Amino acid sequence: MTKSIVTGYAQTWPREVVDIHKKKDLLIKRLRLLRGTGVYVLYRDDHPYYVGQTTGSLFERLHDHANKTTDKWYHLWNYFSAFEVPKGHLDEVEAILIAAMPTANGANPRISPIALPREIRRILAERRRIDIE
Repeated sequence: MTKSIVTGYAQTWPREVVDIHKKKDLLIKRLRLLRGTGVYVLYRDDHPYYVGQTTGSLFERLHDHANKTTDKWYHLWNYFSAFEVPKGHLDEVEAILIAAMPTANGANPRISPIALPREIRRILAERRRIDIE
């Protein structure tokens, strides 16, 4: 039986959820999802801005990005998505997200791209010329 690479996720949650307290207890800390290792995407409005990973707690990493004024991304995001991923797959999942969603910070995936074959590029160029005429 194959183990899941992503065991849970939170999609485009507002940044503020990492700061909601109830009787001096951060409510978000109660969620099992954000306690584990994983990969996350920080968004500026609806645009992916930064993709990162943590071998510690997703909550702690997101809390740092949201609350440490010295954090490089502190002022640059207002939503996040988080994916719980086992340590052995962090690099792969992070690379896939970076490749799928180019971010404003210009991160490069650690995987090799497949170039569009020359013959296909030539055919596409010919079709564009025909469509223009």
